[in-house]
Amino acid sequence: MRAFSYERAKTPADAAKAVAGTQGAKFIAGGTNLLDLMKLEVETPTHLVDVQDIGLDKVEKTDDGGLRIGALVSNTALAAHERVRRDYGVLTRAIVSGASGQLRNKATTGGNLLQRTRCPYFYDTNMACNKRQPGSGCAAIDGFSRPLGVIGTSDACIATYPGDMAVALRVLDATVETVKPDGSTRSIAIGDFHRLPGDKPQQDNVLERGELITYVTLPKPLGGRHVYHKVRDRASYAFALVSVAAVVQKDGSARFAFGGLAPRPWRVDAAEAALGSGVQAAAAKALEGARPTEQNKFKLTLAERTLAAVLVEGGR
Repeated sequence: MRAFSYERAKTPADAAKAVAGTQGAKFIAGGTNLLDLMKLEVETPTHLVDVQDIGLDKVEKTDDGGLRIGALVSNTALAAHERVRRDYGVLTRAIVSGASGQLRNKATTGGNLLQRTRCPYFYDTNMACNKRQPGSGCAAIDGFSRPLGVIGTSDACIATYPGDMAVALRVLDATVETVKPDGSTRSIAIGDFHRLPGDKPQQDNVLERGELITYVTLPKPLGGRHVYHKVRDRASYAFALVSVAAVVQKDGSARFAFGGLAPRPWRVDAAEAALGSGVQAAAAKALEGARPTEQNKFKLTLAERTLAAVLVEGGR
């Protein structure tokens, strides 16, 4: 790990200013992803701004019956929150399917959203990776690609977004609130938050330099039955090969999003509209334009079967 300087911010605005004002600075809260990458020298920040003292650790009701989740609420606390378990069950189920209990105790809501989209070649500094070192190439494309992306990828990167929480947030139409270094704020729909790689895979999301996540807001509850199913190579502590988050209503309509297939949570409105023609048609619409490798083309069939199982579990 390379040397770095460190400070603790007292307010969100101060934290944003501190990161914006120092070249190579980064925020740190739980540190469950960043510290791992620093030890491997994949991430080499010159300065860390600790945001653990800035508040943002509460879950509160909104005026329209939704929830406003502070960016520093731990994954464990969020998954166990009474309102989340009762009204947003897909979110609880997604969170507890990820990482380990110890990691969920430290990981924060904001940090979870900022997980680097990554693959094994991203961690290996001896291998080419456009995400880690832009312009160096992508060793994964002609390498071991079984767990990697089948849709939304590019010639520069085929990594998948690894998180579970964000897949559920995508189904729930969450909004990400931020503060910028100049003190201004903005709200970003979760569907617009994570970027596709294109020719700039080093940029995982739309945040600007120094912009800090402050809250994640959920609209009023959707009702329906909430299901999250994750298919992976081992029973715990593994990223999804395919996951599906869904909210199924009594009339048979459903919202659903996939994880493990793309560089961001993958939800397609036209696929939900196609459910009336059957699961096969809906899955085909969701995966339209897929470009799997020979090693991971099985994910297309796996995605359809997982979606079918989830909808049955949801009572459709």
